[in-house]
Amino acid sequence: MINRFLSLFILSFVIIYLFPSAGTAQKHHSERGFYNPYPGFEERNFGDFLRWSVWDRISGSKEDHPDKYNFPVEKNDGAYLQQNAAEFTVTWVGHSTLLVQMDGLNILTDPIWSKRASMVSFAGPKRHVKPGILFKDLPRIDVVIISHDHYDHLDEKTIKKLGNKPFYFVPLGIGEYLDDWGITRYQEMDWWDEVKFNSLKIICTPAQHFSGRMLLGQNRTLWAGWVIIGKNRRFYFGGDSGYFPGYKEIGEKYGPFDLAALPIGAYKPRWFMKPVHMSPREALKAFDDLKAKIFVPIHWGTFDLADEPLDDPPEVLLRLISNRELNPGNLWLLNHGETRIIKSDLE
Repeated sequence: MINRFLSLFILSFVIIYLFPSAGTAQKHHSERGFYNPYPGFEERNFGDFLRWSVWDRISGSKEDHPDKYNFPVEKNDGAYLQQNAAEFTVTWVGHSTLLVQMDGLNILTDPIWSKRASMVSFAGPKRHVKPGILFKDLPRIDVVIISHDHYDHLDEKTIKKLGNKPFYFVPLGIGEYLDDWGITRYQEMDWWDEVKFNSLKIICTPAQHFSGRMLLGQNRTLWAGWVIIGKNRRFYFGGDSGYFPGYKEIGEKYGPFDLAALPIGAYKPRWFMKPVHMSPREALKAFDDLKAKIFVPIHWGTFDLADEPLDDPPEVLLRLISNRELNPGNLWLLNHGETRIIKSDLE
């Protein structure tokens, strides 16, 4: 009981300062930090937070969550990944952590191997499924992509274990954390910045979200999505975001994509989460905007962060498919630890 209270307190501690006032300038920079400039963004205030975190629980509005889930986990000892240098592959480790192999390079997105997504090790959202591949079984990691600074996306313990062997691409402001953790091989990027890394072009793209790891300094670091363009392939990593008009712009500028990884979880209640977390239906719309061939859902099935049970988002997606809103072959609902090869003849 005490541990559950601490978990809720820590999660609340991070979310309390959602959506601070952005001012009037029509760009994502301000004197206070960063904000969401796209039309349709709706701020939430502290009263909204209290309604969600306190009243909804007192009134019984939150759905019941099981203590355990029986998600299938693929056996993955890393042997194929360690020797592969030719195929374009994607492996779901869990939550928003993917291992993507492209042009002979190994790329990790928002890596977290810790047991909890939290500022402390004894409380906060815990893993319901172990990482799909053991850290020791990973191939050499060349590139790490970070979408924003929340604990379920920027994990200090994992970053320190990876060390300075990979090169890190991060949104503005996150370099300060990396400096503190002894990481020197990184580049901060603003929305629409482009860099070359070996054969890859890496582009930092807009997202609609927020940032902050401590009580003070909310939205002092930027949040982002990422485009990675190889010799013949294109990959989009969505990190965490609400649905916003930027997806169409990204699709027009850089699509079509062979693979798009988009978040589908932590989306309920919609009245509260909609500005910064897509529903499964909205993720399908973003997938369409991006002109992508394969949709890999992320940000579900690992950490319990919102009001829907962890198995709700994929069930919603499957119902949408049954209603013919997506070709079933275009949705790769990966198991933890599952590796798939993206073939060149995909339609």
